Amino acid sequence: MELADRAVGFLLSFISISIFTYYTFWVIILPFVDSDHFIHKYFLPQDYAILIPVFAGVTLLCFLCTFVGFVMLKSKQKAK
Repeated sequence: MELADRAVGFLLSFISISIFTYYTFWVIILPFVDSDHFIHKYFLPQDYAILIPVFAGVTLLCFLCTFVGFVMLKSKQKAK
């Protein structure tokens, strides 16, 4: 099982580093590159650089609040 855990950890680390690198390049470096450069075809428009993290944050917050609500309801029912 240790090998499987290590593989999953490596995969998650690789995905996280890839997303971080892509987003950092997209937000920090790409605005300084000419708009007719070929690299722009590999990235979404700049508007999405704000919309995607905001949507992800709101979704995460909704799931977190729902989870906390369910845990509070269960603990209240156990207390009775």
